[in-house]
Amino acid sequence: KSRIQGFTAALDRGGDLAAVFADYSTQDYRWRGVRPFYEQGDAAGAIGVFWQPLHQALTGFERREDIFFAGYSESEQGVPGQLWTCSMGHFAGLYDVPFVDIPATGRLTFLRYAEFHRLAGDRIAESAIWVDLIGLMHDCGAYPLPPMTGRWFTYPGPRGGAGRLLTPQNPDEGVKTLKIINQMAAHLAKANLNEGEKFPPELLAQSWHEDFSWYGPCGIGATRTIARYQHQHQHPFRLNLYDKRFNGHVARFAEGDFGAFFGWPNLENKNSGGFLGLPASAISAPMRVVDVYRREGDRLAENWVFIDLPHYLSAQGLCVFDRMRQLQAP
Repeated sequence: KSRIQGFTAALDRGGDLAAVFADYSTQDYRWRGVRPFYEQGDAAGAIGVFWQPLHQALTGFERREDIFFAGYSESEQGVPGQLWTCSMGHFAGLYDVPFVDIPATGRLTFLRYAEFHRLAGDRIAESAIWVDLIGLMHDCGAYPLPPMTGRWFTYPGPRGGAGRLLTPQNPDEGVKTLKIINQMAAHLAKANLNEGEKFPPELLAQSWHEDFSWYGPCGIGATRTIARYQHQHQHPFRLNLYDKRFNGHVARFAEGDFGAFFGWPNLENKNSGGFLGLPASAISAPMRVVDVYRREGDRLAENWVFIDLPHYLSAQGLCVFDRMRQLQAP
């Protein structure tokens, strides 16, 4: 954890980013990013498509980290037992230069992110990062999608504020967290076998606190309590998508009260019409999803979700960047 904190501190200062990666990453370093950054086979690619443009876009760049933890992964897509870290929060700065053509405002901007690093010895072998580009479009007056079922805003970190686990934690607490995350995932997988049906709220209540908070990506938004979560996200997701196929996770791990997973992609599904305003489609579209959780007692209390919606929508023929440009055209 100390090694990764040193890397992100050096990275966030800017300057010679190639030298930073040379100090911290392996020679066969691999980087994953949401659309339109894609996968990069080396540090130079990650710097060129993402880090350098981001530093140029945000004057006075800083990382406002709300959650940080580490753990050994159990996964299907990746290799079990690998050591990963999870960082989540916002990149902040004065938005002075357009980022992937999203119009600059000259105003303070918070860009939501989730970032994962895999360590091999004391070097970073692999990274994956999600940034909520549709949220940035929304904040710049160029939102390209229909109204959300939830509410979009600058999301808070964990209740109580103790999300940065910089010191050693009791291993038993991480085991508890991962156990409840896996229980919840098993319930969802079983329910997905009965497509077109609403999810029993009493089944959700076995894993979630009644007043849990759910922070979804811009385009879907946030909500709270089991009842409102079902009404404002889960039911639209369950009833308007079909042929769901779960592909597993690259990494799934926990430490203390926090846990996370991501896949590439986690799942695929087809749209029967209505979800995110899309027409019906027989295309099986991939969802690259991040879930970050906070456990409180014996159930989950908060969940931050990232979805590479630009990639998911593109697979069904909608380029949100083209639509954004159309909205900005005179």
